[in-house]
Amino acid sequence: MIQKKTHNLYSVKYNQNNYTICFGEFGIKSNSFGKLTKIQLDSLERLLINFLKKITNNKKKIKIWNLIFFNLTLTKLSSESRMGKGKGAVYTKAFFLKPGTIIFEFNGLSKQHELEIFQFMKNKLPFKISLIRRF
Repeated sequence: MIQKKTHNLYSVKYNQNNYTICFGEFGIKSNSFGKLTKIQLDSLERLLINFLKKITNNKKKIKIWNLIFFNLTLTKLSSESRMGKGKGAVYTKAFFLKPGTIIFEFNGLSKQHELEIFQFMKNKLPFKISLIRRF
């Protein structure tokens, strides 16, 4: 399948369409601009699932929603190629985060577990995040 090589089609303004919780009881929201690649997101999901298994001892039914859809394709030329000769091949996908974007939503956890997840994610992500709840 041929992938389109994008050229920064995102706007660098604050996000206005994905800032409220739609599915779960609480969520994790970005407070600064950043970029997440597909590899980073996959490893973050794996770490999060393993951390949730340790916290809850597999007794509770927990639901996780991932609200990130990739909007960038990152390209790279080979290391020994000269300048020019086009844009290069697509090597991964990425997502440009804006302040206010909700990354994950959770359901079925206590407040203590929510805070533990927030502290865990705060140390793993390369941008600032905050914890939000549905009222």
